[in-house]
Amino acid sequence: MAARSPTAGRKIFLIATEESGDRLGAALMKVLRQRLGDAVQFSGVGGRAMTQEGIDPLFPIEELSIVGFAAVVKQLPKILRLIRRTADAVLDDAPDMLVIIDSPDFTHRVARRVRARNPEIPIVDYVSPSVWAWRPGRARAMRRYVDHVLALLPFEPEEYQKLQGPPCSYVGHPLIEQLASLRPNPDERQRRDGAPPVLLVLPGSRRSEIRHHLALFGAALGALGERMKFELVLPTMPHLEAMVREGVASWPIVPRIAVGDAEKRAAFRIARAALAKSGTVTLELALSGIPMVTAYRVGAAEAFILRRAIRVSSVILANLVIGADIIPEFLQEDCTPDKLAQALGEVIADTPERLRQLVAFSTMDAKMSTGDQPPSVRAADIVLATMAGRPG
Repeated sequence: MAARSPTAGRKIFLIATEESGDRLGAALMKVLRQRLGDAVQFSGVGGRAMTQEGIDPLFPIEELSIVGFAAVVKQLPKILRLIRRTADAVLDDAPDMLVIIDSPDFTHRVARRVRARNPEIPIVDYVSPSVWAWRPGRARAMRRYVDHVLALLPFEPEEYQKLQGPPCSYVGHPLIEQLASLRPNPDERQRRDGAPPVLLVLPGSRRSEIRHHLALFGAALGALGERMKFELVLPTMPHLEAMVREGVASWPIVPRIAVGDAEKRAAFRIARAALAKSGTVTLELALSGIPMVTAYRVGAAEAFILRRAIRVSSVILANLVIGADIIPEFLQEDCTPDKLAQALGEVIADTPERLRQLVAFSTMDAKMSTGDQPPSVRAADIVLATMAGRPG
């Protein structure tokens, strides 16, 4: 069957079940619409951003805001129903392209079902699963149901090649399009270097993460407050604000709550250091030039599994991009208030530890550069090329 022109009438089904994926999906949809105009029709699963770009979501993505092994087990029947429902919707729609975005435990199960029942639908995976960190066999298995992986991190294509996975291209992380909003102007730089120092606290973006980290972080900051003065800011999102305010009300030092992306970025531009839960936010902090200490706690069952599965020396994304374990991380029982307070003191003061992080962060722009093409444009190019290269 002859391949169709990439500019012919097209149906594209996208699946994103988290806010970060929702933003990626919306940016991709915007570029695809610019390229295809009225010839494209979007459907699928997404949040607020993708809805604004034209998707009528199958279900609210909040239904999948589940983190932690125990929580997933409890909600498993519901998750499996949503997987079946989503796969059936893809097959009924018979799109010219399926784009799965992050959330591999959900999206890859949908993709496998779709490929098994209709192998003619091309599938692009936007955001690589962490095959370089754990369960590396997933990369090779993905060849059966993923035609191309769009990587956000520059080291990932080489990892896929080593692991015999599907074709993988570095399209760039969305943060590299937002550097101006992350970095201080001269007045903000003066505040960043001023007194008392501004300290960010970032306990996570999901309710279960906040529950695991909030009390620990409060105790650590209380211990630090006995040794030095600082201004404390906790960025969060509107749907988590009430939970966060209730959780910090009893802290020895009550933080100012910065709600939403604009307030968060403003806080980043004046912050001298941060205490953060391990995750994407470490990349954001590093690109903003903010030395940090990271911590990560999960439930006992999940910790048991992860200890036996992790195959890298660090789970900090910034460390992996830099290529060295620069940022200190405290995991599970190593996460104690005293240890975190001690490490934070070393990155707030003018110490060799602080300088070491700042020097490493200065190399990240070059490592993550995508030239003059934004990530969403590079991603759209590969989606269109993949769609044009398969029977339609």
